[in-house]
Amino acid sequence: MSGSTEDQVIALAGVFQAAFLVDELAKKGTLGEDAFATSLNSLLKIDASNTVDVFGDRYGIQPGLRELIAVLEKQQNRSKTEMVRYALTLLYLEGKLRKRGDLLEVMAKRIQQIQTQTNHFEVTHPNIVGAFASLYKDTVSTFPQRIQVTGDPKYLRVDENADKIRAILLAGIRAAVLWRQVGGRRWKLLFMRKQILQVARRLAG
Repeated sequence: MSGSTEDQVIALAGVFQAAFLVDELAKKGTLGEDAFATSLNSLLKIDASNTVDVFGDRYGIQPGLRELIAVLEKQQNRSKTEMVRYALTLLYLEGKLRKRGDLLEVMAKRIQQIQTQTNHFEVTHPNIVGAFASLYKDTVSTFPQRIQVTGDPKYLRVDENADKIRAILLAGIRAAVLWRQVGGRRWKLLFMRKQILQVARRLAG
C-alpha cells in the first residue's frame, strides 16, 4: 500500500467512523447499518491491495469522512467530545498493540477463524459480531487504559449493543493500524491539518 495523504485520510476516516458509530449506539441505541457493515468487513480485508479496498470503496466511509471534516474544521460541538476521545484513544491503543506480538498473533488467528464463519453468516450477524467482540475483550481490553464508553444506560446494558460496541472498536483499531501502515502519525493531525482537510473534503464530495 502507498503512503499518500489520500491513503492516510481514508484510514483515518475509518477510525472516526468507528468512533462515531460507537457514540451513536451508546447515546441513541441505533447506528447506520451500511456503515456498521463496512467497518466490520474491514476487519476481514487482511489482503487488500490498496487502502480504499479495505473499506470496499470511499462511499462506505462517508460517515467517517464527515466526522473527520467536522473535527478538522473545529465545528464539533460538545456532543461530539466523546466521539473525538474514542478516536484519539484508538490511535493510542494501536501503538500499544503494535508492541505486543503475542496479541497480534492471537488476532490474526482468530480473524481467520471468523472469516470461515462468514461463509455461513453475514458479517453483521450476532454470531460474527459476538466473535469480534470476544476477540476485542481478549486482546485490546487487556490493556490498562481502556476505552470507557459513555451513553444512555438503557442502551449500554443491552448485551447485543455491548457486543456491537466492542466489535466496532476492534474495527477502529484495525483502521488505526492501517493509518500507521500508510504513514499516518499523530503529529500530522496538527501540522498537516489543512492538507488532510482538503483531501477529506474531496473524498466526501
